[in-house]
Formats: sequence, structure tokens, C-alpha cells
Amino acid sequence: MSENQVVHVHYWAGAKHAAGTGSDTLEVSGPLPLSDVVRRAVALHPGTDLERVLGICSVLVGEEPVGTRDPDAVVVRPGSVVEFLPPFAGG
Repeated sequence: MSENQVVHVHYWAGAKHAAGTGSDTLEVSGPLPLSDVVRRAVALHPGTDLERVLGICSVLVGEEPVGTRDPDAVVVRPGSVVEFLPPFAGG
């Protein structure tokens, strides 16, 4: 599997706890929408709370915050890193 045929998914804090791992690697054949990355990540962890947790996370694609953009419109390219950061308590 070539590095440019994968998307690296990193989970932080509560997302890491929900997934039971800090990261996943998704094989891809080309660019895909962020919504597909989320769907595929959730499918890797059936029976967990991951879908709900990812729904409240801030998301970075590369080092760029996704913010309120539509996940169907955010393009994730092979070789990218997608990070899910749940809200953190405290200052």
C-alpha cells in the first residue's frame, strides 16, 4: 500500500477512547469527501459511540480546520491526515 493511496485518521481524547485506538489508515483510490472518511472510520468500529463523538468534533484536514463547511464538500486527498478533536474541558 503506497503512502499516497491512504488517508491517515487520528483520534484525540474522547474520540480516541470511543474508537479504542489513536488512529486508523484508510485505503483510498483517489480523493473522497470528508463525509466518506467519517462513514468509513465509523464502520471500522461497530458497536461503539464513535459516530456520535465524531459528530461533535472539530476536524482538521492536513493542518486546515474544516470549521462549519459541509463534510460532503470538503475534499480529502490521498496522503492526507484527518484529525478529530473533541471539545476539551477547561481553559
